[in-house]
Amino acid sequence: MKNSTPAGSAPFVEGIVNRLSPFSVEDTLARLEEAIHSRNLILFAHIDHGKEADKVGLIMPQTHVLIFGNPKAGTPLMIASPLIALDLPLKVLVWQDGDKRVWVSSTSATYMKARYGFPEELLGNIAGADTMIEQTLQG
Repeated sequence: MKNSTPAGSAPFVEGIVNRLSPFSVEDTLARLEEAIHSRNLILFAHIDHGKEADKVGLIMPQTHVLIFGNPKAGTPLMIASPLIALDLPLKVLVWQDGDKRVWVSSTSATYMKARYGFPEELLGNIAGADTMIEQTLQG
């Protein structure tokens, strides 16, 4: 399927959910980090791609990746479908487009289920991340 970018929206990539954030990049990151911690998830890493680009003399809009999860939820998925370890722990991208809008992008749980074919009863192990992101972006 061809990627397209309708005016006023984030690029389409199969399996990726793009959500417009009503908050600044900094506030969006702070809210997501708080949501991760409040749900007893582990924030494994925060990658600031813009900062790293700056170190090598390149300029890019703000682009951050939070890597998070819970081994109790992720391990059964990896046992059922080892290749899902390529997408676990979960990741959420917070980025700013050329019009200064802030987006939050992540891979949908249902897409990962279809991609890796793990049992339906394990979908709940990662589906809560979609809900967490949606709730975080609500005022």
